[in-house]
Amino acid sequence: MAPRPRSVARAAARFVAYLAAAWGTLLVLAWGAVPRAPWLGPALVALAAAYVTFPVAAFLARGGGWRRYPTASFRLFVVRPALYAQLLLPVGAGAGAVGLLLGAPFGHALATGRAASAAAFLAAGVVLAAGWLGSRRLVVREVEARVPGLPDAFDGLRIVQVSDLHVGPQTSQAFLGRVARSVGALRPDLVVATGDLVDDRVEDARIFAAWLHTLPDTPLGTHLIPGNHDVYAGWSGVAATLRRESDAHLLVNDARVLHRDGASIALLGTGDPAAGRSRGEGAAPDLGRAFARVPVETPVVAFAHNPALWPALADRGAALTLSGHTHWGQLALPRLGWSLASPFLEHAMGAYQQGEALLYVHPGTGFWGIPFRLGAFPEVAAITLRRAESAGISMGAARRAA
Repeated sequence: MAPRPRSVARAAARFVAYLAAAWGTLLVLAWGAVPRAPWLGPALVALAAAYVTFPVAAFLARGGGWRRYPTASFRLFVVRPALYAQLLLPVGAGAGAVGLLLGAPFGHALATGRAASAAAFLAAGVVLAAGWLGSRRLVVREVEARVPGLPDAFDGLRIVQVSDLHVGPQTSQAFLGRVARSVGALRPDLVVATGDLVDDRVEDARIFAAWLHTLPDTPLGTHLIPGNHDVYAGWSGVAATLRRESDAHLLVNDARVLHRDGASIALLGTGDPAAGRSRGEGAAPDLGRAFARVPVETPVVAFAHNPALWPALADRGAALTLSGHTHWGQLALPRLGWSLASPFLEHAMGAYQQGEALLYVHPGTGFWGIPFRLGAFPEVAAITLRRAESAGISMGAARRAA
């Protein structure tokens, strides 16, 4: 359901009021910061406000999109500063306002406000810098999935999973090269990318397709499913590009049956819940259609970008589901089993088991928004299937990729 005009207007008015209060606080703090030119500080703040606010206003005014394709330079010098500013603004302005209030009774409102604001900006900047370094800290992880009824012929099958690469012109080619080398070093039988292949534009599919050609040849090929960002970009166009410019297997509510030594397992890919009626383009989940392509009593390894689909997949008999989507919030404390996504999602990070059904939620290999990851480092995962009497899943420790 589309938002009502009054709701949109009310939200816009509140956002404008917040910006006015936040930037107004910084203008007050900046006045007189340069004694010989008291106007210089406010002038610089006003210029900064215009530079980082206009792109946000233009983006929202166009319904959440850009009129032209946002190039790497545009994303780096316009979009990214605007995103960083939206994160830093409430921190610096909020601390400054508190400092003004605390310092006023002692006659030092401006000095206290400036000190508090500077300290807050500095602390937030340190955290963002650490997150930037974390976004470049590629790790690999071994996961073992124990599957009752797995044919002996597939015992030891290795699936290397990447997820949420969010590829676009802003993506580092050197980083993509490291990911490809890490995939090869894990000796996969097959590779899967579990959605959010591209960031937000259909044009980015060509970059992703080019990257696929850098992956090592594997006995069972490379498999792709859509994520919500692929839907936002326009799944029909993304899929057409990938089919035309790569030889990867696109599994959208479809299954591929693998045969080895007279035994079989099925790889099943779903659509994504973000594909509603208005822009589904055939990418909305249809589990009935997907499972109809699986022979009876064939073990199923499912690929579903959104782990919210796992309960339904488990109910239909999927032995193992590999998901992504959550990024582990890009901020996590793995030893405590907590991530920024945990308060909002039932299955937010790591391994889960429901009866004999198993799930692994991948933290993602790229990033969304700004390059920031702490505790939820970009990952390439190797999932090894093992025949066992009882189901179980275990995660090894993440280790730095070579």
